[in-house]
Amino acid sequence: MKSASLDNVKDSSRSAPTSECDRQKPSQTDFGGKRAAILLFSDYPDDPRPYRSTAAMVDAGMEVDLYCVDEAGTKEPFEKIGNLSIYRIATKRDRSSKFAYLWQYSRFILSAFLFLARRSLRIRYDFVHVHTMPDMLVFSALIPKLRGARIILDLHDPMPELMMSIYDLSGNHLVVKLLRFLERRSIRFANVIVTPNITFRNLFISRGCPPEKIKILMNSPEPEVFCPARMTATTHSSSSFQLIHHGSIVHRHGIDLLVEAMALVRDKIPGLHLIYYGPETPFVETITKVARKNKIDDIVEYRGMAYQKEIAEAIHDSDLGIIPNRHSPFTSLNFPTRIFEYLAMNRPVIAPATTGIKDYFKDDELVMFKPDDIQDLAKKILWVYENRAAAAAFVERGRKVYLQNLWLDEKRRFLEYLAANTATA
Repeated sequence: MKSASLDNVKDSSRSAPTSECDRQKPSQTDFGGKRAAILLFSDYPDDPRPYRSTAAMVDAGMEVDLYCVDEAGTKEPFEKIGNLSIYRIATKRDRSSKFAYLWQYSRFILSAFLFLARRSLRIRYDFVHVHTMPDMLVFSALIPKLRGARIILDLHDPMPELMMSIYDLSGNHLVVKLLRFLERRSIRFANVIVTPNITFRNLFISRGCPPEKIKILMNSPEPEVFCPARMTATTHSSSSFQLIHHGSIVHRHGIDLLVEAMALVRDKIPGLHLIYYGPETPFVETITKVARKNKIDDIVEYRGMAYQKEIAEAIHDSDLGIIPNRHSPFTSLNFPTRIFEYLAMNRPVIAPATTGIKDYFKDDELVMFKPDDIQDLAKKILWVYENRAAAAAFVERGRKVYLQNLWLDEKRRFLEYLAANTATA
């Protein structure tokens, strides 16, 4: 059920601009003279959420130091772009086990602590924006906090539920209990909490976060990138029906289930074809094996990693976006940004009927399937193919939800939230 009392729920006060592709106007919030540090255990600018919020802080006039990793080891260790200074450390991420995660996180937390401690000897930060995971990274900001900085903890995901999904752990597992404890301590340490959706916000509040301390900053796509009006006109052939999926290629995202669903409707959909994008992982081989087993490997194509502009162009050239997530403690809560990206490009999208998604969309605003139900997913794919006009009506209604959550408005609220917290510091 939707609740009008929560942030980012549809309401009449949130009007869309004339065009969602309009160039964003400068923020009315002036942070000239303010200094901020940003910590993230991922690549910059490859990770869209940190990229957008960093750009918002720089555009508002802040001097920003950003400390991150370089997984490929191909970027410059130091880069200066206007008011943004980027410091990178080469790190090969190992996702093979819980202990590998712990070891890498611990190393980065220590190096980030030392980085901020050294910088704080010469300058005073007004803000430190910490992007999770891990939640514990927030404690790297101890020295700036002692010197008066306001600490922003950006909880991208609930870490206990994500680890439960990755490693098939129960809610009573010692590791999960430890992660919940660290989550509570991290929230208590920070001054400002932001998270991407209603369900995440409710979850953190249920585990002790004061409601007034946490706000929603949605993962809305950049309108200048996901703008169909700026794409070359494409005539979709009636003899082909192209599906697209992009994102992390992992078990919980269920691309293998999508392949099995395609096998059920191939004979009914001439020209059926799937392209999928994402950083290469061992799960690509699993998908290939499933496609080969079902004798549809000729219509399943992996295209590797792609940047946002390439993804937008690929969506524009496709007929249907698919989010085939398996049901898990994490995916039941998550709101995939890909939904808005497909809708921004005027393409129908099929997504699982989970709490994190149904908080935003009604049954007639998004085509949804029962999670883990391959038969139902196949049925919905066939329905979209056979009912183009009805599917287009879903897109039209779904886009209204997207237009009420544009990045332009998310950015403004984020900066206003920071300004309000600065005033009470």
